Amino acid sequence: MTDLQLYSQITSLPADLKKEVSDFVEFLKQKTKTKAKPKERVFGYAKGYFKMSPDFDEPLEDFKDYM
Repeated sequence: MTDLQLYSQITSLPADLKKEVSDFVEFLKQKTKTKAKPKERVFGYAKGYFKMSPDFDEPLEDFKDYM
């Protein structure tokens, strides 16, 4: 349905139904605004999901020739 077809259908409605259409359009706008809002990040959310080995910072044996 094109914008023009939609406009012509809306203009043919009685005033009280036009108000309902207007309210529904505002509802849809608000619904999309709330979905677009990204969630706030929480510090420490991934704590415990992975573990690092105690020798994480130690040099790798593969690079001993270059050190």
